[in-house]
Amino acid sequence: MQDRAGRGHIQGEVLMILVIPGTMPGLNEAIAAAKSHFGAYSSMKRKLTTSVAMQAKAARMKPATRPVKAIFRWFEPSRRRDVDNVAFGCKFCLDGLVEAGVLEDDSQKHVPQIQHFFDLDRDNPRVEIEIEELDE
Repeated sequence: MQDRAGRGHIQGEVLMILVIPGTMPGLNEAIAAAKSHFGAYSSMKRKLTTSVAMQAKAARMKPATRPVKAIFRWFEPSRRRDVDNVAFGCKFCLDGLVEAGVLEDDSQKHVPQIQHFFDLDRDNPRVEIEIEELDE
């Protein structure tokens, strides 16, 4: 099996790639929400987690049967946000995949590896999440 760059996968099988349109709130937005009102962050997290879960179910993602590597490709509309700020959105994504039943849990036992890649796409900002089952 090969990935999009033509490199062979050594570790395991790619279950599916979920594409989430738009951008996720970063850590700065989450902190601002938490400071603004006691329930604002909770509301934000619930809304985004549910949205990711619904998109995963609509994409008919298969449940993982082994530990996985989650590969995030963040396509931002500009390069203004720091990569560590952008990557905070993986919290909502992983929780949504758990809610959808794609992942049993997002603990290190079930998701021992995460990779992040960052790119620019002014016309089509999005998050691509590739779930790859690892060989045990």
